[in-house]
Amino acid sequence: MTSPASNAETAPNRPHRVLIVGGGFAGLFAAKALGERRKDADFEVTLLDKRNFHLFQPLLYQVATGGLVVGDIATPHRVMLRRYKNVRCLTGTAYDLDPEQGKVYHEFGELEYDTLIVGTGVKHSYFGHDEWRPYAPGLKTVEHALEMRRKIFSAFERAEATTDPERRKAMMTFVVVGAGPTGVELAGALGELAHHTMVNDFRSIDPREVTILLVEGAPRVLPVYDDKLSASAEKMLGELGVTVFKESFVENIEPGRVTIRRGKELERVHTETVLWAAGVTTSAFGRVLAERTGVELDRQGKLPVERDMSLKGHPGIFVVGDLGRYETEPGKALPGLAPVAIQQGEYVARLLKARHKGSQIKPFRYVDKGTMAVIGRNRAVGDLNFMRITGFFAWALWVAIHIWSLMNIEQRLSVMTNWAWKYITRKSGSRLITGDPPHTREIQSRYGNK
Repeated sequence: MTSPASNAETAPNRPHRVLIVGGGFAGLFAAKALGERRKDADFEVTLLDKRNFHLFQPLLYQVATGGLVVGDIATPHRVMLRRYKNVRCLTGTAYDLDPEQGKVYHEFGELEYDTLIVGTGVKHSYFGHDEWRPYAPGLKTVEHALEMRRKIFSAFERAEATTDPERRKAMMTFVVVGAGPTGVELAGALGELAHHTMVNDFRSIDPREVTILLVEGAPRVLPVYDDKLSASAEKMLGELGVTVFKESFVENIEPGRVTIRRGKELERVHTETVLWAAGVTTSAFGRVLAERTGVELDRQGKLPVERDMSLKGHPGIFVVGDLGRYETEPGKALPGLAPVAIQQGEYVARLLKARHKGSQIKPFRYVDKGTMAVIGRNRAVGDLNFMRITGFFAWALWVAIHIWSLMNIEQRLSVMTNWAWKYITRKSGSRLITGDPPHTREIQSRYGNK
């Protein structure tokens, strides 16, 4: 089975139609690399995404913990791509495709393509326990971040209001599941909030009395990092009041309680706030793509790709970013990081340009510039390949890299100003609790609208 682009040339007098599904890092950078400032370009590019904006996901936890606002890390696709006359942006959810006919079906119609690039990413996996989702939000979308922010700050507000010591203790207990970069950064940000940012903001409670538990199934936090960096990260977490449960697993999550298995023992923790940062699985469109192309998903719900990022048997369909599994050697795949996605998106664009000229390029090769994780103010760890760094220097470098990586100058200035003010004053002005309070309808039905 082959896709249209693999067995037929682009029709005469018509540009090659490239459809990109997913506007994350991979899709966006593929579109930018194929973009031209003239309409009569060699490629006609369409970017289709269910959101109309690109989200700088590495800083999403900052929105969840009140460090930044959504506008600091999200920019409309058409704003970032407006200079490219051959690129158009459409907002809609893709739900099916026909590889034989070269068509993708979305909620408002259908789109034809000569080449398809899929970068829809992954979503959280609850390891077969989707019933946990209402009690333990993940962190992949803006909606997730706002939900998480609401749960975090509502817990402190409810603790301030209650006079029951047991309920107050549950309100001030936070459980973060998963000690990868997202979980570590979340736990560290919670520690900063409780032990520094909000110390003088309450009258009935002392935020420093919180319990923050970080639950990880592996023997150490940041399992993909060097042993020494993992140990440094755990020490920094401890300085912020975070307790790490290693080689521990969540057995059950229910309203007001989470059950954790530690060895042979079960520990029941009373908490109103569980935050999920463990496990991923395929997106809905990724699953459809696997079914329609006959490509088998791996254990994480990712699609194995060839050395040029295409699907086996479908040289005209490319999978980039978190959704694809690219093995650097048998059994070892590239991690789901923004730099990986960016390089893959740009690679596919170069490949298509080379094909259009009748030439070829070498297989994809990821250039690893290192990885970093921030734990809190002046605390971070980084593996730069040629050296490993910790503490203030790592934190300052992390700040500089993330500010520079934002998509436009306005965001860079806003975030730089925000972080500088927060660093000097230890204050944060983004701790708003938005949306209907969780018990509003129940209260209104009981007491009316008085």
